[in-house]
Amino acid sequence: MLSLIAAAFITLTPLPALAASKADTEAQFRQWLQTDLWPQAQKSGISEKSFKAAFADVKLNWDLPDLVPPGTKPPSERKQSQAEFSSPGAYFSEQRLQGLAATGRSLAKENAATLARIEKAYGVPGPIILAIWGRESGFGRAKIPHPIMDVLATKAFMSTRGDLFTRELIAALHILDSGDVREADMKGSWAGAMGQPQFLPTSFLKYAVDFDGDGRRDIWKSTPDTLASIANYLAKKGWQRGRDWGFEVNIPQNVSCAQEGPDLAKPIAQWASSGITRVSGKAFPSGEAKADGMMLVPAGRHGPEFIVTPNFYVIKEYNNSDLYALFIGNLADRIASGGGAFKGQFGDVGKMLRSDVLKMQKTLEGQGYDIGKADGLAGYKTRRSLGAWQAKNGLAPTCYPQENLIGKL
Repeated sequence: MLSLIAAAFITLTPLPALAASKADTEAQFRQWLQTDLWPQAQKSGISEKSFKAAFADVKLNWDLPDLVPPGTKPPSERKQSQAEFSSPGAYFSEQRLQGLAATGRSLAKENAATLARIEKAYGVPGPIILAIWGRESGFGRAKIPHPIMDVLATKAFMSTRGDLFTRELIAALHILDSGDVREADMKGSWAGAMGQPQFLPTSFLKYAVDFDGDGRRDIWKSTPDTLASIANYLAKKGWQRGRDWGFEVNIPQNVSCAQEGPDLAKPIAQWASSGITRVSGKAFPSGEAKADGMMLVPAGRHGPEFIVTPNFYVIKEYNNSDLYALFIGNLADRIASGGGAFKGQFGDVGKMLRSDVLKMQKTLEGQGYDIGKADGLAGYKTRRSLGAWQAKNGLAPTCYPQENLIGKL
């Protein structure tokens, strides 16, 4: 019993020091609001009255990730597997996609008139809009619990990306000034994205629209405003009216996978003439034949293969991830026409550490290849450079980092 009491005492004694540290940090936060944030907010056009009202009840959220309180250092980077590709197959959970597609088809009927008006105004198909709505917030049904001012203020004051969140925090002040939403209703995620379409405040100011005509841009409670705001975002990012997002294809072995990327576009008819066919067995739509398409092999030869249109890269503007854009495209196809899973299966990829991929990138870079950013992530420039290196050295191009290539490189 004595040892248990002693252990409890040892465990508990540091807490007052921790509490004092938090109290000191809270005091520094209040000082930061006045000396650092207020001058920036004032310069951007925020009044002192609005500033004081907005921060009257704001408090630090100590439960958020990536916090670096004053006097501490960011955690050192640890070896990790590739974030996006560690398990790409699992990303496309069939159960989840089927559930979202069923709900999406139901909501497509329920909101048919609104979606028709939105497509006429912005040129973005309803299934694409619904797919993003479903992916981001479960069609508005997901819990989005965090007071956004608490999140943004905490991250602006003590996170690894303080400058970014300071900009977003000032943008949030302008949203409150606009009268579009009350601060109590301005809820978001732990990362600072708001409402049903998960817009950061700067995106809200640029792309949110009042589509239901009530005088407010309400992405928290209004379905028409939410759907139209997603469409406006995509339209402003360059959505090409009347075009698809892309097609799953079979790429013959004699066609190099090292032709991937948005900067190597060709007319889709030219891709088809090289022997690339749709897995569905259908021809490419006649309206797409003369338009540009791009090869996409997110797992090299170890996964599904695609010819995508520029609209695929517009979807990536929403979330800069090939897998995200493929998820949205696949879900939209399911909503529109009852499509199913991709035919190609992701192989056993993504097991390499980022540090190993980084070494491969630097080796390729040293040999004159353009691998994009040397960051340990196998983006399209890294994939195609690896495929080109493999072909040059008498290996069958796979266009994806593999453990057995490290020594050969």
